[in-house]
Amino acid sequence: MAVNSGRGQAAQSAIASAPQAPFNVNSALLARLQGFDTASLRREFFAQGAFLAVNDFLPPAVTSRLIAAVDAVKPLAHRNYVPGHKRGGSISRHTIDAHAAVIAELYRSQALFDWLARLAGETLQASPLDDPHAYALYLYTVPGDHIGWHYDTSYYVGRRYTMLLGVIDESSSRLEYELHTRDAGVAAVAGSLQIPPGGMVFFDGDRLRHRITPLGKAEVRVSLTFEYVTNPRMHGGWRFISNMKDAIAYFGFRQVFRHFVKKRAGRA
Repeated sequence: MAVNSGRGQAAQSAIASAPQAPFNVNSALLARLQGFDTASLRREFFAQGAFLAVNDFLPPAVTSRLIAAVDAVKPLAHRNYVPGHKRGGSISRHTIDAHAAVIAELYRSQALFDWLARLAGETLQASPLDDPHAYALYLYTVPGDHIGWHYDTSYYVGRRYTMLLGVIDESSSRLEYELHTRDAGVAAVAGSLQIPPGGMVFFDGDRLRHRITPLGKAEVRVSLTFEYVTNPRMHGGWRFISNMKDAIAYFGFRQVFRHFVKKRAGRA
């Protein structure tokens, strides 16, 4: 008996010490998405004016890695304040690329691209490399942090779809929204929800009017935003407007105009 027990312990130790296969975000997500009734969700998406919420979207193993990524980049958040409209912290895709590669891996997941394209009924593309909004973290950490009513306006030639992913939510803040505000002949429908860790909301940015209500005391909320486009071209005038909005209201001038900063540093 003692011999058999020893062999069993040795076998368990060997298994525990054996090299583990690297975690593959795309494979984990593919297995999750295959379990969804996509046709039914697509009908719901269109019935709600290009809007869908799914509470249990990401596999727990992916969600846990996103939470760890927040810890890695949280000190690098840029605090912003636009009187009467928004206040909070933002982390652009440029900072994420340098310190939280799992987020970029999830954004570019082929399984996610294919599934979202089926949901939206059209081919989606990644936002251009110089777009700091392509994937970004938004941190609500100070009482009163919020963002007021707005649309995720597309400055691109085509449409821009937004995916909001819940990462951390220990708050009373809510995503409040209005459906059908730009659908002729359809009455607007108001809604309110919280996005739990691993949950998601997906919508056409030009069609959903929405806001995040103010953070309460001793609360924290962190969400991750992915932006996908149908046409990545943008006219020069709209590019200037988009960059200025991002610099002032989200990421700061050094992040948005980082290529100019690097050029000046190189000439110094």
